[in-house]
Amino acid sequence: MTGTYDNYDSGEEQSAQQTAYTVSAVADYLKVSLESDPRLADLTVIGEVSGYRNPSSGHHYFALRDQKSIIRCVMFKSGRGGQFLSDGTQVICRGKISIYTARGDLQFYVNQVEPDGVGALQQAYEEMRKRLESEGLFKLDRKRSLPELPARIAVITSPTGAVIQDIINVLTRRYPLAEIILIPTSVQGEKAAPEIVQAFKALNALEHIDVAIVARGGGSLEDLWAFNEEIVARAIFSSNIPVISAIGHETDTTITDYVADRRAPTPSAAAEIVAPDIRDLTGYVSGYAARIDEIMSRNIRDSRSQFEMTIDRMNLRVPNTAMPRQRIDDLLTRARLAGQRLVESSKQRLATVEASLNALGPAKILGRGYTITRLSDGSTATSASEFVVGDKLGVTFADGSVETTVDEVPNTNS
Repeated sequence: MTGTYDNYDSGEEQSAQQTAYTVSAVADYLKVSLESDPRLADLTVIGEVSGYRNPSSGHHYFALRDQKSIIRCVMFKSGRGGQFLSDGTQVICRGKISIYTARGDLQFYVNQVEPDGVGALQQAYEEMRKRLESEGLFKLDRKRSLPELPARIAVITSPTGAVIQDIINVLTRRYPLAEIILIPTSVQGEKAAPEIVQAFKALNALEHIDVAIVARGGGSLEDLWAFNEEIVARAIFSSNIPVISAIGHETDTTITDYVADRRAPTPSAAAEIVAPDIRDLTGYVSGYAARIDEIMSRNIRDSRSQFEMTIDRMNLRVPNTAMPRQRIDDLLTRARLAGQRLVESSKQRLATVEASLNALGPAKILGRGYTITRLSDGSTATSASEFVVGDKLGVTFADGSVETTVDEVPNTNS
């Protein structure tokens, strides 16, 4: 710390100078001193919550108290366990002691909160369950059905525990057709809940996953608490892939069990639920094959019998066709002869009409000395009044045509 001042008394200089410090210097010194003490840098405190505030910033402000003392506390929104904070609850807080230099306040900077004792944990569990249920996270009508024959099964669990081995052993024995994809995560401790959330994000980023199992072995309420965390419940609720929950033993129930699409009493049971037994499938297939063979054989027999009966009925109903066929042949012969006679008669009539037309045709008339006179535009003239002097005209005879000019047109009106 730095800073001095001269102290005068009645104008007389004192014999010694006393060092003076700024407020900031004192506050900074206390802050460094407190934070350098290893006992205060990682401290666990049990107490009752008092004066709890949770403003829009997301930070948590409260005090811890007992019968004799009170400590001001703050937990920033990145801390864990804020759901356990409310006035009057007994909690266990972990963090460090320091000074808020702006006000000179001694504060306990908390980074993790847990309920104090199993009774408090159970109370927190019940409160969480009721709240999430009221929001609709447990509704049965939103739960999805599981695929009957999954090709790829994801398992979210610890990679080192016995759970994953149990699931692999059961699936390998019952349904070796499926591919098992392990998504590793912690399943206990303060890091477990965030890691489980990240595991579900990884799950939904994978392609062609049909169903997922989230699992861990048995344990106490504290051991299983990660699966009661709200962030885990909402991660399962938001999953695009159906989820089977297999947490703890059959008597253990977690929030995860309520949110999941299906709950299994144990991890091994989840492996039995997620896929059928291949031996049962083989029996089903063999049974269906036998039924199909029987149905096809029966249909063939019935169709053959029906066909033979139809042939017999046709033979009984069809009459003797020998006489009608002969009659038809006679009629066809007579019709062919009548047609030939009709054609010959028509030819004769056509020749007669053609001779008559030829006799009346222009060629025959011109042969008797008549001519056809055409105007200059090629049309046939029918009157002398159609010509004027100088007109060119054509005259057609029986053996050809000539061109001439009109020299005189007599007056046809006189």
